[in-house]
Amino acid sequence: MSTLPYLTCLKMGSLTTLLMASSFSYAQEPSQCQTVTFSDPGWTDIGATNGLTTTILDALGYQTNVLLLGVPIGFESLKSGEVDLFMGNWMPAQTGFIDKYKSDIDVVRTNLEGVKFTLAVPEYVYNAGVKDFADLNKFSSEFRKRIYGIEAGAPANQNIQKMIDTNDFDLAGWKVVESGEQAMLSQVNRSVRREQFIVFLGWEPHPMNVSFDLKYLSGGDEYFGPNYGGATIHTLSRKGYSQECRNVGRLVQNLQFSLAMENEIIDGILNQSQTGAVAAKAWLQENPDALDEWLEGVTTFDGKPGLVAVRSALSL
Repeated sequence: MSTLPYLTCLKMGSLTTLLMASSFSYAQEPSQCQTVTFSDPGWTDIGATNGLTTTILDALGYQTNVLLLGVPIGFESLKSGEVDLFMGNWMPAQTGFIDKYKSDIDVVRTNLEGVKFTLAVPEYVYNAGVKDFADLNKFSSEFRKRIYGIEAGAPANQNIQKMIDTNDFDLAGWKVVESGEQAMLSQVNRSVRREQFIVFLGWEPHPMNVSFDLKYLSGGDEYFGPNYGGATIHTLSRKGYSQECRNVGRLVQNLQFSLAMENEIIDGILNQSQTGAVAAKAWLQENPDALDEWLEGVTTFDGKPGLVAVRSALSL
C-alpha cells in the first residue's frame, strides 16, 4: 500500500492544526484582560447597562467586577487603571470631568441617545404653576427651599448648587438635598402620596416616568442643556484599553442601547427586586436577536465563536 496518501493527509492535518493554532492565538485575549472592572455610580440605569455587559462577558468566559464609585472617584479610577470601563458618561452634564480627564481616558462610543435629565416636579405641582425654573422661588415655602438631588459629588448636584450660589432664578438660600437615587425616589414617593410640593432631579430612561405622573421643567438650558437636558450617554475606558484588550474593546464598541430597553430592565431592578444581572438576563432571553449585532466579530476569551457561547450560556 502506498504511503503517499498517508503523508499527504498527515501534512494537510498538520497544516490545519497549525492554522487553527495560529487563529486561536490571534483571537485569544492577553491573560490580564480576562478580568474586566466596571465603575457604577449607583444609578439604576447604569446598573442596567452594566448588567447587560457583564452578563455577556461572563458568558464569554471573562470575570467581571463592578465597583460602586461616585462619579469623581470613578473618573480617578479610570485614570489610575483600577477601572477598565464606565458605561455612564452623561453628556453634557459630565463635561467638566471629560475636560479634566480627556488625556487619561478614551471615549469608546455613544451608547444611548434621546435621554432627558433636568429638574422635575409631580404633575399636580406643574398644574399649580411650577412649569419653569423661574417659577420655583414663587413657591419657596411649599418646597421648603429644597431641591432633591442624587449622590454627593454628582455633577448635576453641582449644577444646582451653582444656581443657588449665583442666585440664579432667585434661588439664594435654597438647599440641595444630596442622597442616593433610591433615597431621592423614596422622598418623591412620600411627597406624591401626600400631594406635597417637591422638585427633584428627573431623567429618562427610568421607571419614574411610569411610576409617577411627572413633568420636566423648562428654563434650565444653561445648566442641563436644551430639550429638557437632552443628553447622550457614552462608554468610556481607561486609556489604551481597546488596543490592549481588543475583544472586549470590540464588544463595547458594538453595544448600543435604547430607552425602551433600559426602561424594561430598570423596571425589573426597581419593581421586581431583581439584580441588574438577573434583569438583564431576562431581557436578553426575551430579545435574543439583539445579540447578533452586539457579538459581531466578538469571540470568547479563549477565541471561540462568541454568539454561540452566549446563546448556549443563556439557554437561547
